[in-house]
Amino acid sequence: MTLRPEYSLGHSAYNDFLFGSLGPGEGGTEITVLSALSRLGIDPWQEAERLAALPREAAAQALADTIARLPAGAFAASPEAGGAIASRLVALLPAGVVAAVPQTEEARVASLAVARPGRAVKAAPVAKPPVEAKAPAAKTGLTFWLIWAGLGLAFYFLILALTPGNSFDSYERVSPPPASSTP
Repeated sequence: MTLRPEYSLGHSAYNDFLFGSLGPGEGGTEITVLSALSRLGIDPWQEAERLAALPREAAAQALADTIARLPAGAFAASPEAGGAIASRLVALLPAGVVAAVPQTEEARVASLAVARPGRAVKAAPVAKPPVEAKAPAAKTGLTFWLIWAGLGLAFYFLILALTPGNSFDSYERVSPPPASSTP
């Protein structure tokens, strides 16, 4: 089973930035940009895209302000250290225009609902893949099971052929012929 595009991280141009370390957090665990933004309820990929579009100094300042909003105890850094960390992390952002990470219909509706609280969000119709696209998978599954059924039958008949007494009659005890009394 393949991952949906929004869950596969291997192709994201923002991975270096999002998995960049802010430093140790509570309990000594590393705090990444991804975990920090998630803790604040900010979509990490949208924020990375927004920061990449800004000039580096403005992006560093915006990230430093975001780092300062982290809950007390989650990450202990002074404002000066937060600025240096933000500058280091902003340098990891890709330069230029980056293709957006595709979203599913559910993710798009959810992000619109968060952006416009209190208003009902109606989903726009999305083109569904044609039914013919799913047919090969069903055909492949049927072929798979037919091959296994054929192999099972062949194995069954092979065992029958190699068994010495392949009679399906019930077992009857055969007594030896009576001895004749001729001298």
